[in-house]
Amino acid sequence: MLPGQFFAERSTRKKDFGMLFNSLKFALFFPCVTAGYFILPHRLRNLWLLGCSYLFYMCWNPRYALLMLASTAITWAAGMAMKNAGKARKKRVLALAVALNLAILFLFKYAGFVLDNINAIRHALGLQSVFTGFQLLLPVGISFYIFQAVGYAADVYRGEVEPETSFLRYALFVSFFPQLVAGPIERSRNMLPQFREVHHFDYQRFRSGLVQMLWGYIQKLVIADRLALLVDGVYANLAQQGTVSLLFAAVFFAVQLYCDFSSYSDIAIGAARIMGFDLMRNFNSPYLSLSLGEFWNRWHISLSTWLRDNVYIPLGGNRKGTLRTCLNLLAVFLVSGIWHGAAWTYVVWGGLHGLWMAASRLSQNLRTDVCKALHIDRQGKLHRFLCWLLTFVFVSGALVIFRADSLSQAMQFYRGLLHWSAMPFVGGFEALGMDRADFVVSCLAVAALFVCDWLRCKKGPLTPQLLAKPVALQWAVLLAGILLVVVFGMYGEGYVEKPFIYFQF
Repeated sequence: MLPGQFFAERSTRKKDFGMLFNSLKFALFFPCVTAGYFILPHRLRNLWLLGCSYLFYMCWNPRYALLMLASTAITWAAGMAMKNAGKARKKRVLALAVALNLAILFLFKYAGFVLDNINAIRHALGLQSVFTGFQLLLPVGISFYIFQAVGYAADVYRGEVEPETSFLRYALFVSFFPQLVAGPIERSRNMLPQFREVHHFDYQRFRSGLVQMLWGYIQKLVIADRLALLVDGVYANLAQQGTVSLLFAAVFFAVQLYCDFSSYSDIAIGAARIMGFDLMRNFNSPYLSLSLGEFWNRWHISLSTWLRDNVYIPLGGNRKGTLRTCLNLLAVFLVSGIWHGAAWTYVVWGGLHGLWMAASRLSQNLRTDVCKALHIDRQGKLHRFLCWLLTFVFVSGALVIFRADSLSQAMQFYRGLLHWSAMPFVGGFEALGMDRADFVVSCLAVAALFVCDWLRCKKGPLTPQLLAKPVALQWAVLLAGILLVVVFGMYGEGYVEKPFIYFQF
């Protein structure tokens, strides 16, 4: 499936996307799982969660649960084989485990892409195509659980964790349902010890988890799915768009992607917290970043840290000179792009981030000298604002390629931006699938999101602060959040639950 096709198919026809967090299925499933977990004795709880996690995953495609089980068995066996082994043996075992997992990922995610490009080259040379029509259904969440399993094997190899002797406990680590299909990509040193603990129902954790889940549903149903109306409408008819509508589409998609992905993480973190588990934070107000490096420290933190520990540092990190550091950065971001999908749009998107990071590293001393020569206060408000603006423009501009279904469509989008037209919306809002009321609500929601992120940066996490307020105020805020979803959420007659964007990765 091409990148843009996923977005289009979400809104044009009903598909079975399994047990979505924003579905009635999950609304029934989660309370039953949680109740069963706390009712059962401790010795049966992990088995209960493992069964529920596999049931959760099998709602998409039961057969593909075998792939997850295979990845689990390979990396668990690798961990056991590395126990008390010498360094050379550990390296061979790790290489084999990584190769087998990447082979699974390649077959189901990248084989069709590689064959298509081989056939394109053969066609250009006047040769016949080979293996035409090769296509396998992409298993949901395969990139997430394979990276999590490979990360465990790498942690054992480095001696950061002891090999997990219980296959059941390790299988639960790989398949834990709240974060299974779209992260966070958990680390073994954080999660495995938690599956050994005895968890009791905690009212404070219950409240905190519900608040975080509610915020996730607000981001998804009120903001992301509404912004998708304009974004999908613009991309469906680029040739007829003016500069203003293209600008709104670029900004709206940047916020849509953030809210859609962050909402999944928040719901997952909140659900896990209710059951007594602490998942890692995956987002930290990324669109307030003053540089691209800071952005990647705040965006999809679980993937960024995974790539740092398992790709960047093993390649040499910043220990082998400036040129090598730049090449390592480029390699890491190319891997990030390829991880997101089998399409040249993702490769180019990742490459652009890598080139910007490398250019930033190469120009670091020059920029410092220029600021000193011009007496520019790098901590001044104007300088910080310009750094923020440049970072946001680059990130949202590069996401045009991420959203497009081809590089040619992305170039068409950019040409439309450069060819200035004051015409706001061709054919009016209705032609884009969004009426004026939705547009106003969207703009207010985007502004409110930035205010919330700014408050979070200034005052820290907002949930603990809310729960420290008087009970009456807590309930007032919670009821206001629920009312926000009820009144402005995207649901109702004829509504089809929209899958989370990162399900395709």
